[in-house]
Amino acid sequence: MISETNTKPEKRENMLINLIFNLVLPATILSKLSAENRLGPVYALILGLSLPLVYGIYDFVTRKKWNFFSVLGFISILLTGGLGLLKVDGIWFAIKEAAIPLMLGVAVIGSLKTKYPLVRTFLYNDKIIDVEKVHQALVFRDNESAFDRLLTSSTYVLAFSFLISAVLNFILARIILTSPSGSVQFTQELGKMTALSWPVIVIPSTIIMGYALWRLFAGIKRLTGLNMEAVLKTPPPKEK
Repeated sequence: MISETNTKPEKRENMLINLIFNLVLPATILSKLSAENRLGPVYALILGLSLPLVYGIYDFVTRKKWNFFSVLGFISILLTGGLGLLKVDGIWFAIKEAAIPLMLGVAVIGSLKTKYPLVRTFLYNDKIIDVEKVHQALVFRDNESAFDRLLTSSTYVLAFSFLISAVLNFILARIILTSPSGSVQFTQELGKMTALSWPVIVIPSTIIMGYALWRLFAGIKRLTGLNMEAVLKTPPPKEK
């Protein structure tokens, strides 16, 4: 007998709420409310950076699971808030912005030496791909070794997307954060950097990651003989 827990579909993240709390509201607060006659730079910084934290907690409570990127964003928020309150030079913000995606890229490549390569978390996971069906087809065609090589090459493409993100993060921070840390102007610049991070950083990185995913699917089709419909997991039917 299949339990209700196993058949109940997982609640999906609301991307609109994600964007509002992680991008739109923080950027607006930091840019518009940091003047001394409003919230001031310190309180605007605290409020603006607390919203992604609130969203991360909300997402965990409603979906009953940790979102990897929300956890990563929480760490980034703590570092940004800490550096902002310490009023360190802008170069340290640039280093922080570059360090997180750079460490992710290194971790992705390093995980190839472990039993759980991170490419399986980011690209080849059982939430979107019928992993068991793919594995059976690979065994039947004796293409397991070829598939392992495909995963390895896809890992390097994925790591490259994080490297691009690190470089763009650093350049963006160095161009925008020019005012003294702790000033109204600096807090406003943080808001501007937050707003520009989406088109300047996220879109190019997403394109590269999309290429890695397309490459992986093309390889799976070639090695297994399965079409896209057979590879992708079909969501369970909604209860009437």
